[in-house]
Amino acid sequence: MKKYEAMFIIKPDLSEDEKKTLFNQIGEAVAKNNGNVSGGSIWSEKRKLYFPIKRYREGIYYLLQFTTEPKSITDINHAYKLNENILRVLITKIE
Repeated sequence: MKKYEAMFIIKPDLSEDEKKTLFNQIGEAVAKNNGNVSGGSIWSEKRKLYFPIKRYREGIYYLLQFTTEPKSITDINHAYKLNENILRVLITKIE
């Protein structure tokens, strides 16, 4: 299994309960694809975006570290793109 890090830009207008639910869904997507979440945290609360994304000028940045098989990344990324509360996601491999 390899180590990965994912950076999410999330809609800024979510309530605290919606954020908690979303963060749980993000972790569950990794677990469903035989991965293990090693950590996750809010990197920046309501940071201004350089350009609008889906008409939002601000976003919440969330950072997640996890391990999984390389073949699972496509399925995990697809699950994240289907979630309407996630504006952008970038998954990178940690050496």
